[in-house]
Amino acid sequence: MQALLLLRQSKLKGTLNNKGLLLNDKDLISIGTGKDAFYQSAGKDEFIQFEIHAQNNLKYKWSFGFEPTSDILPLKVEHVLDFDEFTNLENLSLFNNHFQYLTAEHYGPQKLYPKSELEVKQNRNIGTKGEYSVHYLSVFGQSEKIKFANLLHPKAPSNNLLHQTTAWLSEISPGTKLVIEDVKGVDLLKLGIQFESQTGFTNEFSPINVGFGILYVLPVIVSLLKAEPGALLFIENPESHLHPKGQSAIGRLMALTAHNGVQIFCESHSDHIVNSARVSVKANEINNKNLAIYYFDRSITDDEHKTRMTEIFVDHKGELSDYPIGLLDEWSNLLMHLI
Repeated sequence: MQALLLLRQSKLKGTLNNKGLLLNDKDLISIGTGKDAFYQSAGKDEFIQFEIHAQNNLKYKWSFGFEPTSDILPLKVEHVLDFDEFTNLENLSLFNNHFQYLTAEHYGPQKLYPKSELEVKQNRNIGTKGEYSVHYLSVFGQSEKIKFANLLHPKAPSNNLLHQTTAWLSEISPGTKLVIEDVKGVDLLKLGIQFESQTGFTNEFSPINVGFGILYVLPVIVSLLKAEPGALLFIENPESHLHPKGQSAIGRLMALTAHNGVQIFCESHSDHIVNSARVSVKANEINNKNLAIYYFDRSITDDEHKTRMTEIFVDHKGELSDYPIGLLDEWSNLLMHLI
């Protein structure tokens, strides 16, 4: 994810096609200087190369040199044929507004929530921490309709974004209802949580007095439900603060969203996220060719410190081509101690 985020922030800040790769930016990511980007034994002749394969056989390639103390890596080779082709980068979701990045640290439960006219109304974005999710629901919750039938939750009273968000949120916390209102005199929003009971709904609870995971997962649900075909989503650790059933529900929602032509990069440590995606394949909710799993682990036996990547294929029954140590095996490991 960091590799692609570096390209995006360099393009948005205007350094990608002339000055080089921007390593630090408060809006996306900051990884330090050149010595942090390269491996520990890098020399002056080393370089980092990025290559993007897009639709219509378009390829874009950049190479950046090693500057150990600089936060901009100098451009060495630009593999874009001409200026017109470079402007075509705007057609890639990585470089336009059809992009959403959610960091591992979401905007947790708050008494009041911020607004952003730029991010929400103009960019249709909810912020890298999901801090504008409540504002997005306030502006578009009633008017924006869910475009895909496979995402419509059967318990929602309508197909608008707010009702659908609430219904999917109820998969994590049953009977949850969101109540959003403007705070007069300040540029903030108040969010109330109600719970369904035998006689209707409870009084409103403050977000800080309900389960942490309910509001922590809200940005994930909103980003998935509002995504359009061709959109690109980066989601880190969507399972955080969720019980197993909630993790499985989010994994299934991601699979259903990906079925509609939305490309999702998800970093996860959750067996339930992986297994729910596999179940969606077997249930024909997503084609197995639209699901890829990459397992990363750190080599401790090689001479050089490096990361190993295992590409795992999924067949039409949801079976995996490989089960490396550390993937989906902890339950069995613990069960063996109980037998």
